[in-house]
Amino acid sequence: MSEHRDAFTPPDPDRERRRRSHEALARITERHAVGEDRLRWDEYRRPMAPFDAVRRVSDAAAGSAPPQDGEPAVDREDLTAALSLLPTARAEFDQMELGVLEMAKGRGMTWQEIAFGLGLGTAQAARQRHERLSRRAGPDA
Repeated sequence: MSEHRDAFTPPDPDRERRRRSHEALARITERHAVGEDRLRWDEYRRPMAPFDAVRRVSDAAAGSAPPQDGEPAVDREDLTAALSLLPTARAEFDQMELGVLEMAKGRGMTWQEIAFGLGLGTAQAARQRHERLSRRAGPDA
């Protein structure tokens, strides 16, 4: 994936972010995928989802997920790859949370009921959370 670049033109940040994310997913999937994720990688070269990749590295590094036969220990590069995927994983989770909030509202739940479900103290806190998520994970995110 080496691309010749003009030495005087700064790299495109979005392209670089996508390239790093792709490389991070490939690294983590190659080294740490198990189960269905391993099968999809071995058969189709389909990497793990960002959230799953971060969780797998985190669990393996913490010792809460026993290593599979032949799986290497988590190293600094794996942790760097996981760190680089956090913004993408967070955006995916925000999008999912926003969807659940909107489904709850669409099915007639009150902000107070939603606040209770989220573990928040007030309806206002639930509305504010929805507004923040809408700004972060909305259609133009």
